[in-house]
Amino acid sequence: MSGKFEPKVPVQLNPPKDDPISVEELAKANGADGEKCYVAIKGIVYDVTGNKAYQPGGSYHVFAGKDASRALGKTSTKAEDVRPDWQDLDDKEKSTLNDWITFFSKRYNVVGKVEGATNME
Repeated sequence: MSGKFEPKVPVQLNPPKDDPISVEELAKANGADGEKCYVAIKGIVYDVTGNKAYQPGGSYHVFAGKDASRALGKTSTKAEDVRPDWQDLDDKEKSTLNDWITFFSKRYNVVGKVEGATNME
């Protein structure tokens, strides 16, 4: 299992940060106008700036500047699914969400936590 989510090219990551990031700050980090691009999962904020898929026009831009927990668990790119609430997902969807956390944690720096996020466990 250890190699299941390993990046094809090794990634040197910085130590994770736990800086508080407001929902407003997260929303601004949507990659527009060359700005940073963040995606949160279960309240943990990842810097995905270097991945064009999350930039404006990219296939995953719908997640940019948001906590995409629910959508990732449901493997959905529908805007209405891009929400932080995930606790009522079924077991299979929760497992998928946890796989996404593993995937992101091996590729993107953790830059903080969404302020007031109570949905991390």
